Amino acid sequence: MHWNCNSSYEDIAITEYLDALYGYAMVLTRNRSEAEDLVQETCVRAIRAMKYLRADSNVKSWMLTILRNIWLNQLRKQRTAPNLIEMDADEITANVVVEPSKGPHALYVSKLESEQVREAIRKLPVDFREVILLREYEELSYQEIAGVLNCPVGTVMSRLARARSKLRTLLTATLQIPNPRVMKTDRGTYLAAAALRC
Repeated sequence: MHWNCNSSYEDIAITEYLDALYGYAMVLTRNRSEAEDLVQETCVRAIRAMKYLRADSNVKSWMLTILRNIWLNQLRKQRTAPNLIEMDADEITANVVVEPSKGPHALYVSKLESEQVREAIRKLPVDFREVILLREYEELSYQEIAGVLNCPVGTVMSRLARARSKLRTLLTATLQIPNPRVMKTDRGTYLAAAALRC
């Protein structure tokens, strides 16, 4: 979605991009409190800079770039890695969309696969985690990811290929997907299948 001068920026940021910002902040920080602070600071800075945004700008990429730059600046100031905490399993699955046609066993398998995919993604280095999140979850184009990460498109493609390969290695031992070329509706299962077919 691109910036529309007739829209309220606050409405766009809260209703359309807040979840994406928080998800990306969690990938970068692995800490709920730090992620919340990062999202809040991103929104404050974005609101201040709103008047400088071009009419054809991609607001989502712009806000993700602001968030990443704030995080990088904080890392430079701290000169230490952020504290790591694990997300609760209940909270991870709270946002899973349940298909009414799935039986109890299928729901259990889908939940288990999603948890295993998330755990495997958590084990990836931050460069790989963020490129997987931006491409597979936020569905940004290679060009948009390059803009957020401030690197060439070729680097994005290479990093994504290596991230998928590493993810495939991590998942091969834990997930049993009979036909990884079949796309499933569950995002975690789809990611597992995508990683395994690369």
